[in-house]
Amino acid sequence: MRRAFLVLSLILFIPFSTVLPLKVYSYDSLQPLAQETFSKFTEKTGIAVEFRAVGDSGSLLSLIISERENFDGDVVIGIDNLLSRRAFEEGIFLSYRPQGYEKIFDNDLLLDSQWRLTPYDFGGIALICDTSQIKDSIETLWDLTGPEYRRSVIIQDPRTSSTGLSFLAWTYLLFGERFEEFWQAFKPSILTVSLGWDDSFQKFESGEAPIMVSYATDGAYSMHYYGESVYMSIIPEGRGYVQIEGAGIIRWTKNLRDAEMFMDFLLSEDFQRHIPLNQWMFPVIDVEMPPAFDYAVKPEKILKLSAEVDLSELISKWEAVIYER
Repeated sequence: MRRAFLVLSLILFIPFSTVLPLKVYSYDSLQPLAQETFSKFTEKTGIAVEFRAVGDSGSLLSLIISERENFDGDVVIGIDNLLSRRAFEEGIFLSYRPQGYEKIFDNDLLLDSQWRLTPYDFGGIALICDTSQIKDSIETLWDLTGPEYRRSVIIQDPRTSSTGLSFLAWTYLLFGERFEEFWQAFKPSILTVSLGWDDSFQKFESGEAPIMVSYATDGAYSMHYYGESVYMSIIPEGRGYVQIEGAGIIRWTKNLRDAEMFMDFLLSEDFQRHIPLNQWMFPVIDVEMPPAFDYAVKPEKILKLSAEVDLSELISKWEAVIYER
């Protein structure tokens, strides 16, 4: 779910039955979930897994597109419902409907009728606030344009971060024709534009700013680790945008059978039940949820971006405002 600088890391799980280990790419913050679950896949199948983390999912997608058939991955985890548009245009994923697909409890979570991507988790975009510093209620995103919030908000770059792109889409859905007007007014409130979620959260936790664009499950995170809601999650006006993340098989894989088995594994309870306390997102199949998730905020109304909306145009307008082009 959450992402940062362009970094390459490697986790090896024990090779047995396969000459070529299965190479699974994702964003940085999936590493704890990978460490906790991928060994179970290896134990059941004897298939070795190499996990490689590459910054944010936006950066990862750009890498795949630039390398195409030279990209050495077999499976990619972390392409969300907005990034999927570009991924499908570029034709980088094979169609595969995994075993267990019928357990996905909501058809609205499906990313593609051709199953080029399989959903594995979802969660709402929200503001998180340090309650020790933010006392006033935030009723709308326009409230953040006030002078009292100058240099108080950390956001992610929509060009490199799936969280940042989701927030950009959310502001468009909320403000429509006033989209650029909002960003112009909001600009003085921005402390920094991070490459990805991981970097943002590090800055937020170190106290650099009291507000951050993040996820509506962060109240659950706070309750689980601190025993109280230190970080308050806010969806202004209850009108939220939901990010759905998917995984897919790279078109140029040389490990198709193993990749298909791994995709089946992503919809198994062995994987899905570990999502809440690692990804801080909701799983796509019914599993027992941790008590802390009683503190996750859910939008009263879910806003959806029409396929006709040109994301590249939104990004260009955002760039023009932020960098005054």
